[in-house]
Amino acid sequence: MRLHEYQAKQVFSDAGIPTPASDLAATVDEAVDAAEEIGYPVAIKAQVHVGGRGKAGGIKLVEDADEAREAADDILGMDLKGYTVDRVLVEAAVDFENELYVGVTMDRGEGEPVAMVSTRGGVNIEEVAEEDPDAIAREHIDPAFGMHPYQARKVVYDAGVDREIAGDVASILRTLYQLWDDRDGADAEINPLMVTGDKEVVAADAVFNVDEDALFRQPELAEMEEEGEFAESELEQKADEYGFDYVRLSGNVGIIGNGAGLVMTTLDLVDHYGGTPANFLDVGGGAKADRIANALDMVFSDDNVDSVVFNIFGGITRGDEVAKGINQALEQFDEIPKPVVVRLAGTNAVEGMEILNEDLVTVEQTLEDAVQRAVEYAEEVEA
Repeated sequence: MRLHEYQAKQVFSDAGIPTPASDLAATVDEAVDAAEEIGYPVAIKAQVHVGGRGKAGGIKLVEDADEAREAADDILGMDLKGYTVDRVLVEAAVDFENELYVGVTMDRGEGEPVAMVSTRGGVNIEEVAEEDPDAIAREHIDPAFGMHPYQARKVVYDAGVDREIAGDVASILRTLYQLWDDRDGADAEINPLMVTGDKEVVAADAVFNVDEDALFRQPELAEMEEEGEFAESELEQKADEYGFDYVRLSGNVGIIGNGAGLVMTTLDLVDHYGGTPANFLDVGGGAKADRIANALDMVFSDDNVDSVVFNIFGGITRGDEVAKGINQALEQFDEIPKPVVVRLAGTNAVEGMEILNEDLVTVEQTLEDAVQRAVEYAEEVEA
C-alpha cells in the first residue's frame, strides 16, 4: 500500500522528523486560504502516486495569492500520467542550500533491511544507483537488533554528509528505520531531505509504502488507505473492474502474462534487453478471449505504452483462447494503436499460433525473442 505524500509526512512528523508546515486542499479557494495561513512563498503539489510531478507541471512554487489561485486552478483536475488530481498539498517553501537522500528498504539479495544515504538528493535515486552506485552509501541492518546508533552515523559519514548536520541526518535515518520496522514498511524514503542555510534538515518529500498483508496490524494506516482512494487512476479502476492484478510502472513496454512469476520474469527480461516496463499485468489462469481483450484494452489505455508483449504459458489457460482474445481486441481497430508481440507456449499453443492474425501482431517462438522485439518497437517510437 502506498501512502500519499501528505499522509507519509504526517506519519514522519508524528515520529519527530521535521517537515514543512502544510495543509491539504480540494478546491482552489481552500488552496489559497491554506497558502495565506502558512505564509508565502509556498509550494502547491499534486497528490498522486507518480514520480516526476514537478516536470509534469504538478508542483508549482508561488509567491502570492494570485499565483496560488492560478497554480491551484491549473493543477486541480489535471491528468497527471493517468491520474486525475483531486487534491493538492499546500506547503511552506524551504530555502535550502543542499539536498540529500535517505531511505530504508529490504535488500532481498542479502535477506536484510538496508539503510541508504546519498548527497545527491532531489533527483531520481534509481538513476543515481545505475549511473554512479558509489554515490549511495549503504548499511545492512540485522532486524533482530535494529539499527544501532553507530550504524546510522557510519552510513551518513560514508555518504560524505557535512559533519555539521551529520548527527541530525543520522537521527532522522534511525527514526525512519524504526518507522519502517514498527509500521510494517516496504519502502521509506525522504528525497529530498533539504539542508537549509541555518543547517537545519527538513523532509521536503516523503515516501512510505506498507506491506498490504500486514494492514490488519496497522489500523491507522488502513484508514489512510481508504482516505487516499480519491486519487485512484482510471487504469487502476479498470483493473479493479476487470479483476486483474495490475501495477503501473514508469516505462513504455506494456507487459501481459498469466501468472505472477511469468510476468515478473518478463519484466526482468525487458530490463535486461535495455527496455523499461510500463506495467505488471497478470490476467490469471484460465483466461478466456474476453479477458484477454480486456487486458489489451487496459494496456492500450496507458499513454506511456509504446509497445506490448504477451507472454502466455498455457496450463489451464489455453493458447487458442488467448489467440482469439488478441484477434478480437485488435480487429476492432482500423489501425493498431501499439505494436503487439506475442509468445505462446504450453496448452494449445500450436493451435493458438495458427489462429493469430499475423497482420495484426508479431509472433515470436521464444520469450527472449519476443521481449527483444517489443523493446525494439518501443525504441523506434521513442526515436
